[in-house]
Amino acid sequence: MKQIIIFLLIVILGLIVYGQYKKYKRFSLTEYEYKIPEDLDISNADKGLLLDYYRAVETVNGFVITQWSAHKIDVRNPKKDNEKTQAAVNEYRQLLADVAYFESQLKNPPKEEETKEISPAAKRKKLIEKMFYANPSENSLRLGQRGALVFEIQRLLNEKGDSIKQDGLFKQETFNALQGFEDRMGLLPDGKLDALTLSYLLQ
Repeated sequence: MKQIIIFLLIVILGLIVYGQYKKYKRFSLTEYEYKIPEDLDISNADKGLLLDYYRAVETVNGFVITQWSAHKIDVRNPKKDNEKTQAAVNEYRQLLADVAYFESQLKNPPKEEETKEISPAAKRKKLIEKMFYANPSENSLRLGQRGALVFEIQRLLNEKGDSIKQDGLFKQETFNALQGFEDRMGLLPDGKLDALTLSYLLQ
């Protein structure tokens, strides 16, 4: 009888240890870390763009492990469908969109002749993109934020048909206009600025 009890305890302990190992394996660096595509040639990439890309990748990696360690949410393969999990997964997708944008820039750099003559409007768009991608999470725009980026987004929204006050302050009026624009474009209408919404605004 004693041998059976000892055997069962060993089996139970083995299952617990195996479960912990699987959890560790799942979030070891080699498993959760974003894999940079092998076909991405960075040998002649613009140093500033490359730095922004690496920052975006590190932001994704940090977000994945932080959500797991702090909230037990696996944003890559969520097990639950509650509001907190959905919000985390949406933010993860936005961070991945930032990475995808930089990868597209690295894979298709502008040709030399294209960089010689840039119209003022195109230059302004480039500056808006640079401003946003300097810190995508911080620049997602929330109620109460103010600054040059808010001012430019208000200008773009007015160009797309809205008539909101262009004062550089992200108030309810700007939030509603941004949410309405996202809804018209078939995007997630959350009233936040992300890489996808910005790309539609700049079209």
